[in-house]
Amino acid sequence: MSARPLQRVLLVEDDADIRTIAALALETVGGLTLQACASGAEALACAPAFGADLLLLDVMMPGMDGPTTLARLRELPATATTPVVFMTAKVQGSEIAHYRSLGAVGVITKPFDPMSLANEVQVLWQQAHGSR
Repeated sequence: MSARPLQRVLLVEDDADIRTIAALALETVGGLTLQACASGAEALACAPAFGADLLLLDVMMPGMDGPTTLARLRELPATATTPVVFMTAKVQGSEIAHYRSLGAVGVITKPFDPMSLANEVQVLWQQAHGSR
């Protein structure tokens, strides 16, 4: 693959326990650099300086949900074209199609397996950069 390696992930997840598990999965197991944000507003504040390779967004969050957060991140030069993956428990075909229509390269089902999360993210990263 010609894609440069995935290194930096911006995670937006309102559930503190899921943020902690995802951080362990992505940093400790996956060797990635992670910026974890508890809300869409926090992500908008952190994203420009962090320089994420990939956005990992929870779909259902209070205030600004994942799709709204993505729309706002797309307005920022730093994240205008950054690949995005949604995480959600709602994975019906029509919902996945909707997330893809918003520009998502993939959807990760919650609850996710902490031991395979980093690999799932890497596979989606490769798909976004290599096999379109």
